[in-house]
Amino acid sequence: MALRLVLAAFTLASSLLAGVAGTRAADNGQDILRVFMNQARVLKLDRPVAKVIVGNATVADATVADPTTIVLTGRSFGTTNLVLLDQDGNAIADERVLVSIDEGNTVRVFKQTERTVLSCTPNCEQHTELGATGATP
Repeated sequence: MALRLVLAAFTLASSLLAGVAGTRAADNGQDILRVFMNQARVLKLDRPVAKVIVGNATVADATVADPTTIVLTGRSFGTTNLVLLDQDGNAIADERVLVSIDEGNTVRVFKQTERTVLSCTPNCEQHTELGATGATP
């Protein structure tokens, strides 16, 4: 019975998250650039970038593929910002970045204060979270 409730809650949560899993998520009226942990996103720019600054490099990493293409990679859970400057030092963009897990293929099992995350692609295997020590928020 308890397992059915967990699976039902997972199905409901997955369907709700699928609606907000686009490239940008709304957060109190502000746009957030979203990338999944251990995955990369290609960002195409209208004009050339000269400098790329990531607020917290442990959360996300940005690489210049060419002057108008940036590759943003999610490193660990959290938020940071991405600042892009042109040759004259003018800001092209200053975006908030949210790095999260791809919720569509995971199951969380709670047993009292412990949480286990299973990545189910295609078979369910335990997922190791950075900094995980028992219960995590």
